[in-house]
Amino acid sequence: MKIAMLGTGAYSLALSLMLAKKKENNIMLWTENQNIFDTFKRTNRLDTILPDRVFPDNINITTSFEEALDNAELIFIACAAKFVSEVCGSIKPYYNKTIPICIASKGIEEKTGSFLSDIVKNTLGTENIAVLSGPTFAIDMANNEPIALALASTNEYTTKTIKDNLSNNTLKLRETNDLIGIQICGSIKNVIAIASGMVKGLGYAESTLAFLINESLHDMKYLIDKLGGDKKSVLSYAGVGDLLLTCTSTKSRNYSFGYIVGSTKDEDQIEEFLKTHTVEGYYTLSSIYKLVRTKNIDLPIINLIYDIIMNGKDPNLLAKFLIEKE
Repeated sequence: MKIAMLGTGAYSLALSLMLAKKKENNIMLWTENQNIFDTFKRTNRLDTILPDRVFPDNINITTSFEEALDNAELIFIACAAKFVSEVCGSIKPYYNKTIPICIASKGIEEKTGSFLSDIVKNTLGTENIAVLSGPTFAIDMANNEPIALALASTNEYTTKTIKDNLSNNTLKLRETNDLIGIQICGSIKNVIAIASGMVKGLGYAESTLAFLINESLHDMKYLIDKLGGDKKSVLSYAGVGDLLLTCTSTKSRNYSFGYIVGSTKDEDQIEEFLKTHTVEGYYTLSSIYKLVRTKNIDLPIINLIYDIIMNGKDPNLLAKFLIEKE
């Protein structure tokens, strides 16, 4: 099967390695970066993105959407969330709406407050959509560590196509039809990871971090319910699983960003980190902040994190907030 992988970040490369385990699959990476294209073509490696990895012969690369989608039977969208709308618009001339699309990007569009599944559906006119989310760092996936992901779709054909090609001896997929809940979990956990980093950067103990994570789970459940999802999704791989991973590990760029905010409060260091790292939670924070305000949903923890990150409020307010939170 030919599979198009739109994006060449560490996560999309790791997913490609999982798909390539089935030797009959041919994965075509798409990138807009000429240097990435040239390096891959020359060396079959991308050490600046996923170090010490030689990619197998059934993974190739292109800078052309037309070439990426030509004869593709499955498409993965794995670019940053803020680019999903643009990518969908670009592939529309070459896309057949019967082809399943799996969204591996995490976030909510800032301009519209739309879920990524809605952007794909509305732009491409397809019902064959799935969302992939769960507690997995790209390097762990690439190293064949045992991992698990939630796969959300309302379409049996889409679910089966993705499972048949992606699940393997190190990657477990658990199915759900809760597209909304899984996307909320995958989005908000990056924001909570920033807050977790701040808590540790401020010098608070693991007990305080656990306090924050536990309260955040309640807020995630509340938001999912308010937006029409299934509250039980907080117990999925995309919920508590991913929250625990991203809120407790320095491998998480969101956690690391929060740690800098909490430990230094140095605007130059904060700005430099944002320039040199993709911090999805930073962009998702604005999206969720707008979304809850538009929907008149009371979610004080999001308001506080927004005030600290965007308006320069004192990170120490987090501890006081947790104690006083109802």
